[in-house]
Amino acid sequence: MIRQAYLDALEPRLRNLFEYLHENPEPSWEEWETTKYLAQLLADEGYEPRLFEDSPGFYVEIGSGAPVIGLRTDIDSLFQEVDGVHKANHSCGHDGHMTMAVGVLLMLKKLKETQDFTLQTGGTIRVIFQPAEEKGNGALSIVERGLIDDVDYLFGVHVRPIQELPVGKHAPALYHGASMMMQCEIYGEEAHAARPHLGKNAIEIGGSVIEALKTIRVDTRISWSVKVTKFSAGVGHGNTIPGKAMLTMDARAQTNAAMEQLDAGIQRAIRSVREMYDAQINAKVLLNIPAAEVDEEAEEILRRSIVQSVGDKHLAEPVVTPGGEDFHFYTKKRPNVKAAMLGLGCGVSPGLHHPHMKFDHAQLINGVEILTNTVINAMQYAKMNAMNV
Repeated sequence: MIRQAYLDALEPRLRNLFEYLHENPEPSWEEWETTKYLAQLLADEGYEPRLFEDSPGFYVEIGSGAPVIGLRTDIDSLFQEVDGVHKANHSCGHDGHMTMAVGVLLMLKKLKETQDFTLQTGGTIRVIFQPAEEKGNGALSIVERGLIDDVDYLFGVHVRPIQELPVGKHAPALYHGASMMMQCEIYGEEAHAARPHLGKNAIEIGGSVIEALKTIRVDTRISWSVKVTKFSAGVGHGNTIPGKAMLTMDARAQTNAAMEQLDAGIQRAIRSVREMYDAQINAKVLLNIPAAEVDEEAEEILRRSIVQSVGDKHLAEPVVTPGGEDFHFYTKKRPNVKAAMLGLGCGVSPGLHHPHMKFDHAQLINGVEILTNTVINAMQYAKMNAMNV
């Protein structure tokens, strides 16, 4: 049982932790100081952080043996322009996610000391501090390390925009969509602007790709989009037909099946333009994140934990969101893992990835209580399941 006195004692410490993490952001694959700081903090609390030798990030375990309950947090920040300065910036809430993960470990330590929680009959709680979520490949690096192979239930958390959840309302699942980023290198042929018939204008070819994307058709019952987000061409004088252009597009679909349809449409669009101009277009996928595959049992465990922690009136319905999350690579690569993400209603505004994003930090302690109850409840649930097999 998590007593209110435990939460009250923990909250000031978590506030200081959040402030440090917020003021010291590090972008994807560069989270070395963040790793060092958090690992030392937990080592001082008696934990044994297991650092990765070849990248930032680490994990901590409580107990041993099966079942294994996982909790994952992302530790990177974005790199973006803030008031005219390009810098690392926590505008996606990962500072809050880390704070909650550390809070869970500190709360579990307290509950063990007071004998409110025990793992005497076996079982492991594994808390993973994952790098590079914003690059879309951090989760894959964790999978490659084998840290998910023996996990029974896996949980994550993400702060939610005010447009999705009111402050104080928390969702037992986040149904993220699939997202893909593709880059096209377009090769035409340079010529004098007075003689355009002697060249192949890479800008015109790129413009035709943009128009061809508008012909794509996907199941209209499913949310999807594809749009060009970057386009550059020409390096010389304005009187030269450019022979090379670079185009980047972002594609989104609410389901993996719809993303397959969308991807096929994009390929057809590029192929048709390539043939029309007899031009070289090299398409490269930069990022391809799957849509959420939420497990019903994991979602139910989160639902019960929300009610147990903050009451029925603070329980929201699962959130369907067009945003992407590399957390869902875990279930794609290891389908046996039962996973779900907590949506923390904390009033993120103006929105995620806005350079001046802000949210209600008071909700972080509620997230700690919900996630602590979640891993404890999941452990009990997994043990009951094992007994009934």
